[in-house]
Amino acid sequence: MRPMRVLYFVEGYTDIRFVVGLSEICDLKMVVPAKQYQSSGLKQRVADAKLKFPVDEIPGGRLGFQARSLRYLWNEAPNHDVILAQEVLRGAANANLVGVIRRVPVITYMGIAPVEYFRCRRERRQIGLFKAWAGEAVIRLLMTFNGMLAKQCLAMGPYLRNIAAKYCANSDVGLYYGVDTRLFRPADAAERVALRSKCNLPQGKFLIILSSRISHEKDPETVLRATDMARQRGLDAVLINLGDGYQDFLDLADRLQLKSAKEWVLGLPAAHPMIGLADYFRAADAMALASLAEGAAYSTLESLACGTPLVATAVGGMAVQLKGYARLTPRKDPSAMAEEFLWIAANSGEAKAQALRGRDHVIEHWDRSLAFSKLKESLESVNA
Repeated sequence: MRPMRVLYFVEGYTDIRFVVGLSEICDLKMVVPAKQYQSSGLKQRVADAKLKFPVDEIPGGRLGFQARSLRYLWNEAPNHDVILAQEVLRGAANANLVGVIRRVPVITYMGIAPVEYFRCRRERRQIGLFKAWAGEAVIRLLMTFNGMLAKQCLAMGPYLRNIAAKYCANSDVGLYYGVDTRLFRPADAAERVALRSKCNLPQGKFLIILSSRISHEKDPETVLRATDMARQRGLDAVLINLGDGYQDFLDLADRLQLKSAKEWVLGLPAAHPMIGLADYFRAADAMALASLAEGAAYSTLESLACGTPLVATAVGGMAVQLKGYARLTPRKDPSAMAEEFLWIAANSGEAKAQALRGRDHVIEHWDRSLAFSKLKESLESVNA
């Protein structure tokens, strides 16, 4: 039986891990916005991985991409068995409209909570009251439209699935690229010393990793303030941000005027997620993620897979899927997060044991092999 012909329609950014795994389970073609494909580094990563499937790049800003992608989908859709549309907003609207008319089933893949994430812009005063109201109305309209027309909505994790189910009757948990638990695995004490040397990380410090982009729904301010508070109470902590926006993170530390921040706040470009990223998680004493809103937060699952103690904000998907495995703290509460850093340092054995229970949970429910076997089932079911 021939493999399914799948058109993966991307309206923004996507991850090389998902692209690689998707290419392994179907006859894949990907269409992407040209600007984001280049700026995110995905184009280079696809080339480096020597992936053989075709990629079509659509130029233009939001309006240009919207118009050109509609024409593209109209011509291309009949050549495929399924359209897999990233997210549930404007790009998915094009895919669903064409899919219904051309009689090609569409699956949407929801990776964020659109309304919650958008509200964070208002909370940060990036937009005014009218734009906040109008933007939310448009988001809800698009989610309703796509929910009615899509054959299925896959949502990353149970929290997002419950949101998706309000708009799409056939919603299910999707695991995106899952966690490669062979790569993200625990390191013993000797390995951690070697990994710190390999990654040029400080030895003998309490190393906290923040592996996250700096965007409106994240809360790096809380992690920075929490680390500062823990240092004031005697913890020799170093905080490192891994991400393409690490310079923004360093600038934020300066603006917060934290004592001697240049000595303990570090930043590095994002490591390749299939090659070097796991080394940082395995070398760390703790991983931290604070957010104003959160969908699935895969970096937290990767930390647990490494047996690295985790401190995270109890919001969204993190509150649902990390309970019992991470040290969860209230939203925007640096004092509570600082207490957890201190607890991990003072109770390293118990903290490690909790994280290792989290690893077992990740292996059972979030492993990469499970993620793509479930995705293959979904792709085949809508075309049955």
